[in-house]
Parts: sequence; structure tokens; C-alpha cells
Amino acid sequence: MRCWAGPVSTAPGPRSEGPGRGEAAKRKRKAGGAPVAGAGRAVREGTAPLRAAASAAGMDSGEESFIRLFPEEGPQDHGSESPEELRKEIERFKELYRVLEQDHAKLRVAKEAAEQRTQELKKEGELHKIFEQQLSLNGDEERAHQIFAIKEENNKLRQQKQVLKNKLEELKKRVLWNDPVMMQSALPEKKMIFKGLTVNKENMNNLMLTPLIHYPLPGGSALITFEEAKVAQRIIEMREHTVELSCGELEELDQCRVRVQAVPMDILLPSALEVRLTQRSRSILVSELPRLDISKEALLDKLELFFSKTKNGGSEVENREFLEDSDQVVLTFTEDGVAEPLIERGHTQVPIGKEKYKIKISPCMTGDISNLQLQPSRCPRTVLLLGIPDVLSEESMQDALEIHFQKGSRGGGEVDALAYVPAGRTGVAVFVEDTG
Repeated sequence: MRCWAGPVSTAPGPRSEGPGRGEAAKRKRKAGGAPVAGAGRAVREGTAPLRAAASAAGMDSGEESFIRLFPEEGPQDHGSESPEELRKEIERFKELYRVLEQDHAKLRVAKEAAEQRTQELKKEGELHKIFEQQLSLNGDEERAHQIFAIKEENNKLRQQKQVLKNKLEELKKRVLWNDPVMMQSALPEKKMIFKGLTVNKENMNNLMLTPLIHYPLPGGSALITFEEAKVAQRIIEMREHTVELSCGELEELDQCRVRVQAVPMDILLPSALEVRLTQRSRSILVSELPRLDISKEALLDKLELFFSKTKNGGSEVENREFLEDSDQVVLTFTEDGVAEPLIERGHTQVPIGKEKYKIKISPCMTGDISNLQLQPSRCPRTVLLLGIPDVLSEESMQDALEIHFQKGSRGGGEVDALAYVPAGRTGVAVFVEDTG
């Protein structure tokens, strides 16, 4: 670094060096220093003014810079400075230069570090964007996997639900007879008609129930009723039976065997029944109708026409209907007080075609079952066969089962009746009172 100071004059016009100044300058040049005029005091003041000037000028060690040292105002006497003092000042300048170079080196290192950190932050920002994009893609893929897994789980749960539902239905069929209350709640609603004759007044409040049980049969099952109860009991105790099938329908094998299971036939029968009866005030029950070669609808028209006339003791008919499983008709009038006189009359003559027929008029009673008690009952001569595969036609399988269970060597006996329901179909078995 070079230090340069311009000549300073305190008065206008040219200035003479004066005696002795040329010699002093010569001595300074011989000492190796640059001729510096008016710089002594500025250097003795310290390095702070020099550092400020260097910072303001933007010094760089790689470039050649100049520092202008301005003397204080007023005349200075430089002749008193010795060569030793000048050397010290020069050394001081060298030390200052070394410090500045160190500061510059630190600044350069800090600048390089800052630039490197800037590049790293820039790369980190780009990596962060890429990472966010990857996370977004991974999130979509993860959600797709989750949706697929949920769908798979739902399918498995549906299959398990169906399996459990089938097992529950099968379990209900097997154990419902042990819980009559549960069986009562499972009974479907059905209209029932009570009809019969009263022998005496003591029996007016008693009902005689004749069982007529409709029992559903699943596919792949059969009901066998033997002539003797002990044969049925023996078949049930054996539990599993291997039935040989020999039929021309089987092309690959001339003989085939299937395994079936024999279980007892248990049903529920009513043991007590209480009915709450209510008379319908505007309805009558018409019975003992003639059997004519006309449709039920035409017969209802004839009855409605007759009982809608006031001269026959009737009125406008609001509703008419045939009772299920019966030849009786219920007529309902729109007005009150019409049904009672007709019921008191008991019978009347109704013209149908060219003839008149005597019919019976009775009160119309509606009833609700208030109490029904059931008890399990086992059919002693009937066996239920389950697990029959669909390998033969219905008729051929029925014949094969009957032949097998008729043989005494296989624990069977004489078969009274047999009903077979193929797989994939359903059937209904009707049980009536055993009078044999």
C-alpha cells in the first residue's frame, strides 16, 4: 500500500522549502521512506482516522489504493522529526496494513461462507419443494392403498356376515323349540277362523285345537316317516348314514356313495290359547251359503244388493269380503244400528237367480290372541335327513333313499312316507295329528 500526501501551503503563492529542508528530504529518501509532508501529527493521533478513511474508500488488498492524510489547520513544524521516528511511523503503517489484510481475509472468508450458505439454502429450498411434491404423490398413493384396504376389509366382513347369518338361521331351526317364548315372537301374523259347535254351556269357553303345522324344509333335505317309532329312534342314534347310489345317470361311476345326517324332527305345539273377542257393531257374518255355479264375486254382488235395501232390513254396505278358508261372508254397513236387528232375526231368505235360499246371520266377532303357550313335541316316527348332495334327479334320489332306509341290515324298516327337497329349492312339510 502506498501512502501519499499532497503539498500543503498556508499562504497563497509559491512556497520555498527553506534552508535545510532539502537535506532532510534527502535523508528520508535514503532511509527508504517516501517523502511525506505534514503527516507526522496525523500518524501520531492513532489508527482510527486511517481505518475510517479506509472503510469509506472501500479498500481491497488486491487493488492499489491511496490514503490521503490531511494535516490539522495551522503551521506545522516537520523539521523536528528524526529518522527513527519516521521508521516507527512506517512500521506502524505496516502493522496497520497487516491488520487490514487480516480483516479483509476474514471478510473474504465470511463472504465465501455466506455465498456457500446461500447456495445451500437454495438447494435446500429446491429439495424441500421436491420433497413436498413427493409427499403429495406418496399421500395420494397412500390414500389409494387405504381405500383399497378398506374395500377388501368390507368384502371380507360381508362374507363373514353372510356366513354368520346362515349359521344363525340354521341354529334357530335347531334350538327354537327349546324356547317357546322366542318361537312365539317369530310366528307370522295370520288370520284365523274359529268354527265349530257348542255342545253345552260348560264348554262355551273351551277351544279344541287340532294341530296343522307347516314346517319349512331347506334344500338338500328329506323327511322320512317310518311305520314304527323304534326304527326312527334307531336311525337317529346312528346319526351318520352312507347311502349307496346305483343309477345309470352316473356315467363315470356305476356306483356312488353319499353321506347324510339323521336328526330328530322337533316341532312346537300350542298347549294353551287365550283369545280376547270383540263384537263388531256394524258387521254381520253370513253363513250357510248355497253352493252355486257362480263366482264368489257374483255371489258377493247378490248379497250386497239384497242387504243394501231398507225393505230387507239393511242399509248401504261399506265393505264385503269372503273369509279365508271359509264359505262365510262378512258384510259391514255404513250406519250404526243396522246389524243388531238382522242378527236377532237369525235367518233370512235371499233370492239368487230364480230361487230363494235360506242363509244364517250371526254376529261378527274379532279376536286377538292374548296368551299362547307352546310346548316342544318330537315326532316319534319321523326323521329329518340333512346334507343330501344334488347328484341325482329328484325322483331317483327319493327312490335311492327309500331303498336304503327300508333295509333292516342298515338299521331301517318299513317306510310310511318320504319327501325329498333337492338342493337350491325349499319345501314345506305339513304335520297333522297322528291317529294311527
